[in-house]
Amino acid sequence: MLLELAPDQEVLREATARFLADRVPPEVIRRLREDPAGFSPDYWSAGAELGWTSLLVSEEHGGGSISGGPLVDLSILAHEFGARAVPGPLASANVVAFALSTWGGEAHAATLEAVLSGESLATCALGEPATPGEPAGVTVQVRADGGDVVLDGTARPVESAAQAAHLLVTAAVAGTAGFAQLLVPTTAAGVTITPMRTVDLTRRFFAVQLDGVRLPAEAAVGEFGDAGEQVERQLQVALALGCAETVGAMQTAFDLTVKWAFERYSFGRPLASYQELKHRFADMKTWLEASHAITDKAVAAVDAGAPEAAELVSAAKAYIGDYGTELAQDCVQIHGGIGVTFEHDMHFFLRRVTLNRALYGTPASHRARVTGIFENLKEQA
Repeated sequence: MLLELAPDQEVLREATARFLADRVPPEVIRRLREDPAGFSPDYWSAGAELGWTSLLVSEEHGGGSISGGPLVDLSILAHEFGARAVPGPLASANVVAFALSTWGGEAHAATLEAVLSGESLATCALGEPATPGEPAGVTVQVRADGGDVVLDGTARPVESAAQAAHLLVTAAVAGTAGFAQLLVPTTAAGVTITPMRTVDLTRRFFAVQLDGVRLPAEAAVGEFGDAGEQVERQLQVALALGCAETVGAMQTAFDLTVKWAFERYSFGRPLASYQELKHRFADMKTWLEASHAITDKAVAAVDAGAPEAAELVSAAKAYIGDYGTELAQDCVQIHGGIGVTFEHDMHFFLRRVTLNRALYGTPASHRARVTGIFENLKEQA
């Protein structure tokens, strides 16, 4: 997250931090482990009133940013979500709001309004990134049939699908190399939503089966068969927010561990005084500061639509995915036995970092993606 926030950004951060501390403190997060949704509807609607769903939406559609950099503003909220390991599909819900505001048109204005107000929840099934501009892992197909479109396939993992009223589904257009995005009501005939297991205590993911789901052609968001660029843009947004959230979790894990090392004594000395741990803390601090820096750079590039945005956000995802999990594991180990108990808070952040590492592509797939970007540049040169 930015080292120095503008006054309005600090107000947004503080309001969200106070709300999260009040509504979902650690003891509540523990209780939510058995909750099928992971959070209550009034929690999400209250968050929407604070601006959680409107920052990437244009002013003419009822949204607006704080600083003029909407994704930068939203990354501040994502950092707070990670720093407290709280529930809520912040990234996926905002991807849908962004898509409906930018490409949805009048056909989806009512849905966008409901999402902004928190009256209903919408989430997305984007697939995973491969080479620039081409979403991989898209296992849903769509075909035109008269004035309708028909979807078949399975999308997974889809966050909060069972709680959502609508799903923004990315699908390959049958018989072509193109992609389309469709806004699918979860109540539509042929939609089956099945829970998946996750390591996180409050985030819920589902497999969404689409069996001959028939929708009017107006369900398309953007140009049918030519949605590759908009999907790429949405993937970049989701990746940037995921990185910001992970860095928030890393920061809290590190801070808790440093505090513990100064308070915990061994052989009459604080743990922090031992040279081996000093070296390990130095390593972790280096990873943490680098993660802050690369995330800020990637968020700014995606926000500005810079040519290097895809490269930077994949580099950030690869770096943070590797070093975030190593940092969190080290923090657990330094705590000793108490660090692996359910009663201690450390596992909240290890769980969040581990989950985010796997979403929207692994570090290995993003290193391959960066390599593909360089190869494309060579060919163009």
